[in-house]
Amino acid sequence: MAAAPAARLRSGALGRQLLLSLTILVFSCDACKKVTLHVPSKLDAEKFVGRVNLKECFESANLIHSSDPDFQILEDGSVYTTNTVLLSSEKRNFTISLSNAENWKEKKILVLLEHQTKVHQQSHSKEKVLRRAKRRWAPIPCSMVENSLGPFPLFLQQVQSDTAQNYTIYYSVRGPGVDREPMNLFYVERDSGNLFCTRPVDREQFDSFELVAFATTPDGYHPEFPLPLVIRIEDENDNYPIFTEETYIFTVSEDSRVGSTVGQVWATDKDEPDTLHTRLKYSILQQLPASPTLFAMHPTTGVITTTSSQLDRELIDKYQLKIKVQDMDGQYFGLQTTAICIINIEDANDNLPTFTRTSYVTSVKENTVDVEILRVSIEDKDLINTANWRANYTILKGNENGNFKIVTDPKTNEGVLYVVKPLNYEERQQVTLQIGVVNEVPYSKEVSSKSAMSTATVIVNVEDQDEGPECSPPVQTVRIKENAPIKTKIDGYKAYDPETKSSNGIRYKKIKDPKGWVTVDENTGSITTFRNLDREAEFIENGIYNVTILASDKDGRTCTGTLGIILEDVNDNGPSILRETVIICKTVMPSPVIVAFDPDDTTNGPPFSFNLESVSDSDLERMWRLTQINDTAARLSYQNDPSFGPYKVPVRVTDKHGQSRVTALNVIVCDCITEADCAYNVEPRTGGGAQPKLGKWAILAILLGIALLFCILFTLVCGATGAAKKPKAIPDDLAQQNLIVSNTEAPGDDKVCSVNGFTTQAVGSSSLGMCGTMGLGVKNGGQETIEMVRGGQQTLESCQGVGHHHTLELCKGGGQHTLDFCRGGHVEVDNGRCTLSEWHNFTQPRLGEESIRGHTLIKN
Repeated sequence: MAAAPAARLRSGALGRQLLLSLTILVFSCDACKKVTLHVPSKLDAEKFVGRVNLKECFESANLIHSSDPDFQILEDGSVYTTNTVLLSSEKRNFTISLSNAENWKEKKILVLLEHQTKVHQQSHSKEKVLRRAKRRWAPIPCSMVENSLGPFPLFLQQVQSDTAQNYTIYYSVRGPGVDREPMNLFYVERDSGNLFCTRPVDREQFDSFELVAFATTPDGYHPEFPLPLVIRIEDENDNYPIFTEETYIFTVSEDSRVGSTVGQVWATDKDEPDTLHTRLKYSILQQLPASPTLFAMHPTTGVITTTSSQLDRELIDKYQLKIKVQDMDGQYFGLQTTAICIINIEDANDNLPTFTRTSYVTSVKENTVDVEILRVSIEDKDLINTANWRANYTILKGNENGNFKIVTDPKTNEGVLYVVKPLNYEERQQVTLQIGVVNEVPYSKEVSSKSAMSTATVIVNVEDQDEGPECSPPVQTVRIKENAPIKTKIDGYKAYDPETKSSNGIRYKKIKDPKGWVTVDENTGSITTFRNLDREAEFIENGIYNVTILASDKDGRTCTGTLGIILEDVNDNGPSILRETVIICKTVMPSPVIVAFDPDDTTNGPPFSFNLESVSDSDLERMWRLTQINDTAARLSYQNDPSFGPYKVPVRVTDKHGQSRVTALNVIVCDCITEADCAYNVEPRTGGGAQPKLGKWAILAILLGIALLFCILFTLVCGATGAAKKPKAIPDDLAQQNLIVSNTEAPGDDKVCSVNGFTTQAVGSSSLGMCGTMGLGVKNGGQETIEMVRGGQQTLESCQGVGHHHTLELCKGGGQHTLDFCRGGHVEVDNGRCTLSEWHNFTQPRLGEESIRGHTLIKN
């Protein structure tokens, strides 16, 4: 009994072993090398388990699949958990499938996971050592000096894992300086974990390296996490500080105060910041010119400032500084660099312009204008052609009448004195001017107002010359009543000789007289009315009639003046109503306002009175009423409800002195809303009713009716003509039927066209039409011509009006009859007309009477 369970156990173990062997056998067909990874009993999610060499198994694989969803395989063969994994037994396995989607080739790797309980049991006595190893596998501070001289390879540090006491551990590193640029700068010994550097490093190029160290068992198991290693490169003072520019150029005003900022210089140092290697000090080594010392430099900021207020551009306009920057906080063993700084002194208006002379004397002839009489010069030490040097001249005294002006010559900076208003020797023989000069910009220094401007005196002597007559004042006035009789004589324009103050010897001539109302006495200048004067005529402004007078002396010198004739108003005009047509929109405006105007002066004007001007046998006063509104306006209103239409309403307007005038108003009573809507346009009547005339729409309707009538008539004629047969030849008796020979003034018995109508006959065709007033036109002196020609076409042309030419032509054609009406002028139809010789040959043997003379038979 006891042996049976033991046998069953042996048979079960044998079965499991056989199953495992079969599994291995199946995988051996396409299987690669088996991989064993040693793991703890619990694996957290997303924990690194180990690495499998996939390239060794299937280098061209592009698809990777894990048979166990708790594990994820990366392209580099790294195995990570996707979930938390608990190993219930000592071993667990899964398969990694590698395949190529192009050739459908597939290979598999069997991965065995073994629990580490045995290892811990066997090395239980070393448990404390293992715990210390965990503390050693940690980031270790590491550094190396840049530009190290070796010897190389240079040992840096050793990385160790405490698991090396129980396993064979291989060490490796990755990162910049190993497998990334700069390549092969660092390496680690696989067995010892010693980290070395192979060559010098420049900190300014690489200030640190971040490497990752790995501890791996020979079978690819990673008992430790990847260890980050930071290797810092220690700085060495191997870089000189460098100025940002080789030559600095600054500008400072010469009037700058002490401590004014001139400029700032900068320098850079590539060494490690915030160390003595990059702590810079600035200083001035040399100043040219050396004396006096005018500038200082802040040692830390590099700001250059002024130390004196003795800058003077007029003495020295440029300074040159040699400056230095040194690291190591300026200690003697620090590295240093120099540069040049040029400081230009900017001009300030610290020098006043001064006249070269204090007084000037000049002269000018009287009555001359726009002439240069003097040039004055100045001295200014400021920079030429700047606002500090350019001068502004002014006349301080003596130019109260505005006879002079002074300007600056932009080329020479001189002051140029001009006469802009003529001087009169008889009034002043000498003028004294005081002129001053300043610059365009204010003076920079603080001085009193008296000393801030240089002044000079200019004496201008006025020279006498023989002058012509003077028309002064240029406008003179005289008065005359507008109803003064013709040949009324009044004073005229007076000119005088400025030398003698007399008008003797001066002659006068009229230049401009718009209406030709006056004549001018040549010797005295007095004027005489030549025509009736009218204050209300055109060209009269404010009641003044202007006449231009030319005065001349014996030498022919002249002057021109204006004589204003003031026309004194008389009450010679009655007030009138300016708007003579008044539209009354009966529904909205039953009483319009009429306004009167009096061209006379206001003394002979309003208030006005408005009255209806009675007409015999008129009912105006029963139909209309005027109501005074103010002095110049009244309201016109109707009575007894007049019918629509125009009316003539005479209104008399009287001014305050009794002068009156009657204005016949055209009043239109209309059914409208606004005046523009009223369509009446007929002659007004004084009766009670209105007779409307045809409007534009009625006229248009009549014209359309007439046009329609002509169209119907033309259609009838064309229809009758189309029904006729086409003539083939002219019958022999055609001339006897339609043509007579007559030398008398009376009309023939066989006249084709009569007062009431006409009839034409031809072989194969006939036509009937109305001739209008053709017979009447013959009696009134018109000329009528009848031409008989071959063919079947008959044309009647009728032109109305006395003295016009009426022609009836029969021409050959296609059997067509045409009736044309026209007004005035000569109308001719020349379609297939026969010549005189053809007509003569045709009619001569048939008529046997007097030969036809002329081109056509004309009946006068």
